[in-house]
Formats: sequence, structure tokens, C-alpha cells
Amino acid sequence: MTVSPPDIPLEIIYRDDVMVAINKPSGLLVHRTALDRHETEFAVQRLRDQIGQRVWPVHRLDRGTSGVLVFALDAVSAHALADQFAQHTPDKRYLALVRGHPAEAGVIDHPLRRVIDAIDPRTAREGAEPVEVQPALTRYRRLATVELPVMVDRYPSSRYALVEALPLTGRTHQIRRHMNHIAHPVIGDSTHGKGVHNRYFASAWGVSRLMLACIYMQLRHPVSGAAITLQCDPGDAFGRLADAFGWNPLPK
Repeated sequence: MTVSPPDIPLEIIYRDDVMVAINKPSGLLVHRTALDRHETEFAVQRLRDQIGQRVWPVHRLDRGTSGVLVFALDAVSAHALADQFAQHTPDKRYLALVRGHPAEAGVIDHPLRRVIDAIDPRTAREGAEPVEVQPALTRYRRLATVELPVMVDRYPSSRYALVEALPLTGRTHQIRRHMNHIAHPVIGDSTHGKGVHNRYFASAWGVSRLMLACIYMQLRHPVSGAAITLQCDPGDAFGRLADAFGWNPLPK
């Protein structure tokens, strides 16, 4: 897991009087949770200290996922932005490195059960109400492939692909769970992925992060209603592998 040291400023990709967006590094929690009480570094705290004013997180990004993360700078704007995410109206695009060669394009329509660690831990007690299953929809397209002459699992060579994923709903770990559902798990995913491939990338390529990054988002400005486009680089790990596998330039 990688995260920028606290003395290195977070990369701000957009800022005005009512909202700010950063390129969140992999490994950084958005905010404190009941299951991460021991952690001391959070995007909310670091950004607040960096810009010298309170910030309101308006959506989530998994700890291991890097990329576009949006905050409001006042409570009214926070409500307006959070409402957009609740209605799944922002256009979000992710890059993912996955095991295998998926179809050139597809739609994964697979309902997902709510993740226990994403809700109040008290609801996980014995005798609690069953955790509901929610509709979940992800569109994806394959951008590039590679086949390496290395026996990582049970085959003499190993296949990997670069995928663009567009979540049309906002379920917890949706892209990770959906890619695993179609047997193409995201590299570096210790929860929904495959350990042997994660270990291979850590040892052979020095890549131990979750290979998932939100590189593009378009939403409505909370005051003017104008379309705001937010973009960022997927990170050094993606860049190194793209160089090695001949996948440059990476999509923006």
C-alpha cells in the first residue's frame, strides 16, 4: 500500500470558493471510520490543514483507490454535491489493471450485498436484520492487453489487461467486486482479488498498491450548475507498467 508522506502536499486539481478536488493517493483513507481507529492520516484532515479551512467530503473513494476526490467548502454546497452522488449523476471513469483478457467491452449487471464494514458495525451483530442486496451496474471496455512468459498461477504464461470502468451505480467496492465476478479481478486487491497475482506484481514489478484509479469525473457545480470536468494522472505505478508493457500513452 502506498500513500504520500504527510509532509508532501496533496495534489489539488480544482478549487474555487465552494468546492475543491484532489488526486487522492492510494492508501489514504478519506476520513476516520469505526474499523480504522488506529489510523492517524486522513484526506479530510490533511486537506483541511493544507488549505487552512474546513472541508466536507461528499462521496467515497476506497482506501486503496487513487484519483479524483471531491470536497465542499461549506455545508450548503456539501448538501448539493452529496445529492448528485446519491443520485449517481456524476460521470466517473476509472482505470484498472486486471488479471486475464476480458471481452473488448461489456456491461456487468450484478446486484451486490451491502458491505458490512461500510455500515454501522452494530448492524452486524447476531440477530440483526439481513443485509440487503442492491442493484449494481458497471460498464467497461478493454484498452490494452499483455501476455507475459511467466507462470504465475497454473498456466505457462500470464495474461493481464488495462480496463476502463464506468460505474453506473455507487456500491461499495463495486468495480472490484464486479471485475472479480467476471473472473478478471483487479491486481492488488487483497479482498476481492487473487493473492498469487498480487504477490507477483509486488515482487517482480514493485507494485503493491490496488491498481484502480479514478482518472475522470464530470459533475455539476453546486452553485452555478455548470459542468465541471476533473481529471488526474493514475499514478506512478500505472506509468511504470504502461512503459514496461508498451501501453503508453495512458488515456486521460
